[in-house]
Amino acid sequence: MKNRLLFCGIVFAALLGSAAGAAAQPFAVGPLSAQPGRRISGFLEVPDGADKGTRIPVTIIHGAKPGPVLALIAGTHGYEYAPVIALQKLRGQIDPQELAGTVILVHIANLPSFLGRTIYYSPIDAKNLNRVYPGKTDGTVSERIAYAITTEVIERADYVVDLHCGDGNEALRPYAYWSRSGDSQVDESSRQLALAFGLDHIVIDTSRPADPAASTFTDNTALTRGKPAITTETGQLGETSPEWVALAERGVWNLLRHLKMVSGELAPPLQARAWATVWIDRYEVLRSPETGIFYAEAKPGFAVAQGALLGRLTDLFGNHLADIRAPFAGVVNYVVATPPVSKGEPLAMVGHIKKEE
Repeated sequence: MKNRLLFCGIVFAALLGSAAGAAAQPFAVGPLSAQPGRRISGFLEVPDGADKGTRIPVTIIHGAKPGPVLALIAGTHGYEYAPVIALQKLRGQIDPQELAGTVILVHIANLPSFLGRTIYYSPIDAKNLNRVYPGKTDGTVSERIAYAITTEVIERADYVVDLHCGDGNEALRPYAYWSRSGDSQVDESSRQLALAFGLDHIVIDTSRPADPAASTFTDNTALTRGKPAITTETGQLGETSPEWVALAERGVWNLLRHLKMVSGELAPPLQARAWATVWIDRYEVLRSPETGIFYAEAKPGFAVAQGALLGRLTDLFGNHLADIRAPFAGVVNYVVATPPVSKGEPLAMVGHIKKEE
């Protein structure tokens, strides 16, 4: 018995030593390296290639205690400001001395779009960063950004959150995407992330590509690599109103508590109460059949019947082109609330509410 107790003590001490060693290691993202209990900010450089390069502002908050790595990515679309402001605030709020694990803050993934104040697309290569993952080293700037984030951030993380809001043209009701990968363990962990974030509408998405070499979306790049991930939407129209920023902040704090990276209880309204959630089991993004001017008739969060008028499209002279109607009964997740629209671009998203089981 004495030898057995001695053996257990040695094993326990070894495990403690291993955990302490893990906590004592610096954590690196590109050229940035943070010691335990410290934070560091700097840039991932995206070099010139087929076109002009850029840089990605990043902060590492490396906890004094061991734990998971959570990557928070804002500014994928440059006109989506609320999450960008939220990460600036969180940078100073999260205490690395009290943190278990590591938080990677990608403050602005798409700096060319942010500085150029463009919706959806980069002003350099006219590509949507959230459609070119996992990127490539010899591609255009959006593809090179995606490659840098894939290799330096997503592949270093255990959990990934892509923080969005309604772009500069979109009036939006807050919601999250739970994208299902087909891996039951990863999907359940992602579902718990979506619930913990605390938004009461969650869109179930089963349409993401399965090929990690053609993952397309930020969150799906994590999922196809076996990492739980969600996308959140917490603002609209390029606004930086305190309520939109606070919504993203509160969601991140809920995730930190959920993952046991900080102490405390999840904030209302959801905590972990799945019964409080409205699940959207399918959705349709309605796109403009022509270039023109859109007059929205619906507002975000409206409940609509099948065939309900969402808005009217005219040409540039005011001549009627089309009525845009709801394809089924559901809720308006977002609607374009500024006049100009180009052919093929989104006008509205309608989600179908899942029946209670």
